[in-house]
Amino acid sequence: MASEAAVRARLQRAGQEHLLRFCAELEPGPRAALLAELAPLEPEALREHCLRAAAACARPPGPPPDLAARLRPLPPERVGSAVRSDPETRRLWEEEGLRQIALNKVAVLLLAGGQGTRLGVTYPKGMYQVGLPSQKTLYQLQAERIRRVEQLAGGRHGTRCTVPWYIMTSEFTLGPTAEFFKKHGFFHLDPGNVVMFEQRVLPAVTFDGRAILERKDKVAMAPDGNGGLYCALADHQILEDMARRGVEFVHVYCVDNILVRLADPVFVGFCVLRGADCGAKVVEKAYPEEPVGVVCLVDGAPQVVEYSEISPETARLRAPGGGLLYSAGNICNHFFTRSFLQVVTREFEPLLQPHVAVKKVPYVDEEGNLVKPLKPNGIKMEKFVFDVFPFAENFVAFEVLREEEFSPLKNADSADRDSPTTARRALLAQHLRWALQAGARFVDAHGARLPELASLPSGGEPPAVCEISPLVSYSGEGLEEHLRGREFQSPLLLDETRVRALQP
Repeated sequence: MASEAAVRARLQRAGQEHLLRFCAELEPGPRAALLAELAPLEPEALREHCLRAAAACARPPGPPPDLAARLRPLPPERVGSAVRSDPETRRLWEEEGLRQIALNKVAVLLLAGGQGTRLGVTYPKGMYQVGLPSQKTLYQLQAERIRRVEQLAGGRHGTRCTVPWYIMTSEFTLGPTAEFFKKHGFFHLDPGNVVMFEQRVLPAVTFDGRAILERKDKVAMAPDGNGGLYCALADHQILEDMARRGVEFVHVYCVDNILVRLADPVFVGFCVLRGADCGAKVVEKAYPEEPVGVVCLVDGAPQVVEYSEISPETARLRAPGGGLLYSAGNICNHFFTRSFLQVVTREFEPLLQPHVAVKKVPYVDEEGNLVKPLKPNGIKMEKFVFDVFPFAENFVAFEVLREEEFSPLKNADSADRDSPTTARRALLAQHLRWALQAGARFVDAHGARLPELASLPSGGEPPAVCEISPLVSYSGEGLEEHLRGREFQSPLLLDETRVRALQP
């Protein structure tokens, strides 16, 4: 273990010696823990991190003055659509995706390093229940979608296949996530195919460039953003593990989307048949000011431009057909080839520019008292997973329906959007649509028919509660044989047990 003198000398070179100002009064255990946390920090890198954070925060907010002239929408030849393509084209994409899954060439990678602070919980978001009849968590829904897509691909091609699940955590989420999976028996997945690894953390920094102590014996650290993926892949030899398994294609997604389709065969097949090395699912922006990033071209290269960087005038521009010119909303749902990820980790990662996140960071004052600030006081520097798009040789976007594939869980129920209530409603509305399309009918307690598909509300609670287990249907397939012509009272929980009971 590094000595206090050695750590102090390194911090002096970084201009951050204040991190040891309470060291002399600490007990041996906490002092050793603090020194162990500080010892790996390279002086030059720490100095550069703190200076860069302060400089980036000092820049004026809002759109860069010349950005509008450099923006262009994605050209049509780079965009596919699950919405506007014909059924035969979709079938070909799906068949190719299932073929690659059956060949064990597809993995999924979950970005789960963030904490559920905005959601109002102290545990990882994947452990959250939004109030479904089944009481399933996000992690369980995702695990069961993996199992179902393995069954679909294996059944189609007569093989046993595996979709490995890589889960990027942080020092805040690794322990609880690993324990949660063990407690639930990895949701009947082979533990050898669930690979958890940890992203790096970086010190939070004051506006004047000083790393923050959150306790006398602890630096305020934060994950380096979902773009920390690329360093983490190298740190933990994840790409080497993929190569040993024969994985060639990776579906990367964010933990908080309750509707996410893991290893989506249609998306994977589209990207593979297009020869893409990098792809992004997008949804049409609901309105010009919607706070989502836009996938577009900047200086001719694909990029995600944050909503805060686009002027209101640019956001309101219309295409010849009447829709928004910049309509491709980013939903953190991406396709990468393993070879592209290898090039990124080897060559391009150092070129990625960190982004500023201004946060409320608890700290100890000069007297050692804990302070919980009422307004933002610190900077967390993050990289984003989509920062690598400009380096792709063949980038594609794939448009999907929001109501089928995107309902994020970010806020507590006190918010009017992206909350547990909106996530639950989105999933139950989707499942009710699937059931009605398969020919099911729903009645109330008095036997009166409930509304059909055409009259389902766009918001609010669905007229009937219907939850369909991912183990029964991945995306609405295979339901007609169980539901056509049958009448159900709400709530209907269609799981494997109920399906067996419905067999003639």
